[in-house]
Amino acid sequence: MAAKWKVRGPRDAVRLGGLPFAAAALTGTVALYIALVAFGNITDFGTNQEFVRHVLAMDTTFRDDDLMWRAVTDRTLQDIAYLAIIVWETLAAVVLVAATVLWVRGLTSRGTGFRRARRLSTLGLVMVLLLFGAGFIAIGGEWFAMWQSQKWNGLQAAGRNFLLAGFVLVLIHLPSPQWHSPEG
Repeated sequence: MAAKWKVRGPRDAVRLGGLPFAAAALTGTVALYIALVAFGNITDFGTNQEFVRHVLAMDTTFRDDDLMWRAVTDRTLQDIAYLAIIVWETLAAVVLVAATVLWVRGLTSRGTGFRRARRLSTLGLVMVLLLFGAGFIAIGGEWFAMWQSQKWNGLQAAGRNFLLAGFVLVLIHLPSPQWHSPEG
């Protein structure tokens, strides 16, 4: 298998520098990132558990009476939400790692097999977009008014994660003859 990575000529060098290679590298980057996020939340459970609890409780917001009815103060419900986030992160990581493996297989088989890699990458990246876009930006940021908190505001990080996943998703869906070429 190592011989397949050997650059035998200009076409192989272009293939390794082409769009499928970029898609593989960036999908792998997001896979690594979300896997580390999930791992951190599992091994250092309490740190982000407090984050989720404060966001849902809305206890560091402006405490506007018109909004506070949204607050979730039950610790069991807060912990269920946090566990759901960790499970979602873990599933997204597994999907993106599998997609990265498919990208690498496609690259080592001279450009065949990108269709499955693109589909699985799309699934994993959309999972990341939903987590950070719908979960953190929309629900946490707006519904639970996280933007009002000086201490428990994760909107900047969520925005970065959303943009990274969105950029990779757009990249893997750019039209290119490389997706179908045996020289990939």
